[in-house]
Amino acid sequence: MDQQTNKLIKNEIENNDVCLFMKGTPDAPQCGFSMATSNILKVLEVNFKGVNVLENQNLREGIKVFSDWPTIPQLYVKNEFIGGCDIVKEMYESGELTKLFESKNINFKAKS
Repeated sequence: MDQQTNKLIKNEIENNDVCLFMKGTPDAPQCGFSMATSNILKVLEVNFKGVNVLENQNLREGIKVFSDWPTIPQLYVKNEFIGGCDIVKEMYESGELTKLFESKNINFKAKS
């Protein structure tokens, strides 16, 4: 991975408390897994930055190297790699995701 891509990834992760590397954008996801993950964050009303990996081939490959994770989407919370769609979904369903947001002081809307 080139230094520019590495720097770009680090900047996004460091400057956004909740950062989702995804295919497409939160408003127009380009894959079902990216859509599912961004929808969970939307349901919780979490303020997050969606980074479209399809705009940049280096970024698309670089994020996989950066996290040592083979698939996209990838969710980062306060510089910590959380996981992809299945992990985020499981954490959401078990309540672990909201506990994580609480522990990292991320604002979200609790399920009523």
